[in-house]
Amino acid sequence: MAKLRILTPAGESFTVLKDDYLDESKPLEGLDFEFVECPLSEAGFIAAAPEADAVYAKGIPFTRRMIEALPAKCRGIVLGSVGVDSVDVDAATERGIPVTNCSDTFIEEVADHAMALLLAGHRRLIEQDRMVREGRWREGRPQLLKLPRLMGQTLGFFAFGHVARLTARRARPFGLRMKAYDPFIEELVMSEYGVEPVSLEEMLSTSDFVSMHAPATPAMRGAFKESYFRMMKPTAWFINTGRGHTVDEKGLIRALQEGWIAGASIDVLEQEPPRQDNPLLQMTNVLLSPHNASASARFDPGRKAHVGRELLLLLTDRWPMSCVNPSVLVKGNLRRWQPYSMERGPNS
Repeated sequence: MAKLRILTPAGESFTVLKDDYLDESKPLEGLDFEFVECPLSEAGFIAAAPEADAVYAKGIPFTRRMIEALPAKCRGIVLGSVGVDSVDVDAATERGIPVTNCSDTFIEEVADHAMALLLAGHRRLIEQDRMVREGRWREGRPQLLKLPRLMGQTLGFFAFGHVARLTARRARPFGLRMKAYDPFIEELVMSEYGVEPVSLEEMLSTSDFVSMHAPATPAMRGAFKESYFRMMKPTAWFINTGRGHTVDEKGLIRALQEGWIAGASIDVLEQEPPRQDNPLLQMTNVLLSPHNASASARFDPGRKAHVGRELLLLLTDRWPMSCVNPSVLVKGNLRRWQPYSMERGPNS
């Protein structure tokens, strides 16, 4: 049997410039495989694509042309991230190629970060720190005396996926009331977390904090519109630990400049890193972090081990754990997967 080839662009997209694939390889022990690096470009990938038994997607956007260049033997495209916006998922589905992500590898960290951003924004920690450093000690208490206590305020969720649910668990002990807008989630799921399912209008108009958790899909680009900021309370705080492009950033900037909302805590932006002339960088009522909500000491080992486990399932014709396009099963690709995997079913 020929050696299985896992095609991947050279280099690393998250933390280091060069990958040794040790963590990804551990789950694959016993298979005759190799990681085959190709140039970090569309043309370089297309040239190497005919050899791929699977793809480890990182470093560059995976376009329709790249996916169409893959051979029929390609079992899947595996991402080491939660977001799948770097891959043309529709093109992969049309080819009958599963696309997998790390749907739950570091969501605990993101939920921690979302809660930290909420608390830091509410207690104005960045401004308070600046007051101390600038010799304005006596200004700190008067600022906070104008703010209501956290207990009894309302946290609203825009989308209620994995991270939002874990954020709700963290918020509940603080005495926050919680509401969520997500037409794709059953009400019983929300109630398990102490969250009330409501309409978009009610969530926006009654929440003291609005936390954005929409997934990074083409349909969600600009999903949080300028008009939504107009519907929020002027005392409300906006939090985003999802993806920058799910929010109309110009609308957010206008909302902050004109006082439609009180402030924002943001881990993700439309352009990363941001241009230095981005108005958000100059606003004292904005708290920023560099798209690092998921980061912790287990980030690289955890996600890379997940990649290895997904590759193992795919290369042994079993259904992956975190397929984001399970409709590939009706695209003429059904007979490839072993009965065991079909009994298990897709888990996206």
